[in-house]
Amino acid sequence: MKPSSEVLRQYASVHTDLALEAHAAAVKTDWDRQGVHVETEDFPGGTVSRVQVLDARGAARMGKPPGNYITIEAPGLREHDVELREQVSQVLAREVASLLPQQDKSGATLVVGLGNWHVTPDSLGPLVIEELLVTRHLFEYAPEHVDDGMRSVCAIAPGVLGITGIETGDVISGVVQKVQPNAIIAVDALAARSIDRLGTTIQIADTGISPGSGVGNKRHALNRETLGVPVIAIGTPSVVYANTIVLDAMQKLTESVREAAGAQANVGGLWRNSSLEEQGQLVHEVLSPFWGNLVVAPKECDEQIRQLSKVIAGGLNVALQPGLATSDTLRYLQ
Repeated sequence: MKPSSEVLRQYASVHTDLALEAHAAAVKTDWDRQGVHVETEDFPGGTVSRVQVLDARGAARMGKPPGNYITIEAPGLREHDVELREQVSQVLAREVASLLPQQDKSGATLVVGLGNWHVTPDSLGPLVIEELLVTRHLFEYAPEHVDDGMRSVCAIAPGVLGITGIETGDVISGVVQKVQPNAIIAVDALAARSIDRLGTTIQIADTGISPGSGVGNKRHALNRETLGVPVIAIGTPSVVYANTIVLDAMQKLTESVREAAGAQANVGGLWRNSSLEEQGQLVHEVLSPFWGNLVVAPKECDEQIRQLSKVIAGGLNVALQPGLATSDTLRYLQ
């Protein structure tokens, strides 16, 4: 039986936090492409893709709210290339600066490091906060030491509900009411559709974020509507769903058999005659009794998260402090 359109939309959106992957899934299912605009730009070592969800029609097909989604892809990030990491950090700084509202020295930017610092795949946010240059206290208590190129920045790593017993959204709302920032930047780990994204991809969005949504623990949304100020979300995939790994493996196996034995090779009637969405639904139904919504992280996850946290923090420092150079912020990146 062909899955319903709602099942297809869930399959395209639940398994990834990346708008670029959601768009690719929409294209594969031959959905109406109106309401979404995509453009790409290359830089040395990688690509920047900008997905703009224009209206409610595009949002329905993407499973993402209207707004801008910028994806930085650099496969060489896995190769311990310090020069490439600096290039990616520069690109991130440029893209974040393009989304930030115009600010004067009196307005602060609040950076929120979402996630659980005790769980490696979920520790990106707190690690970025450790590397961030915070300056709001200087503006408050030592204004004579503030240079022209400095901007007011404050940061918090609020933990997760299981550690604090307090909803993350409630913690941030209280801080926002007291600090009254001009903008918020929320950093969090994401879930990807493809294992190739792990350690190689960074997404920036101006639509806010729902903490924990990547692994099914959707909490209160952090966005302009809930907090009253613009919210920019930055994240990198640290996990993938087990059923997507199995699906990719089955599809690659099918392609290999067909290449070896010819296009007419019999690789299983049900699988051969099924669409991509039906194959995904079949894998989900087979694995659900055993693994449920199991998510998987690579064994080198700790090193990937540590390095990407430095890349993201370096880019944020440059975007938020115009007087800084990227090389200054990444001098300890080895």
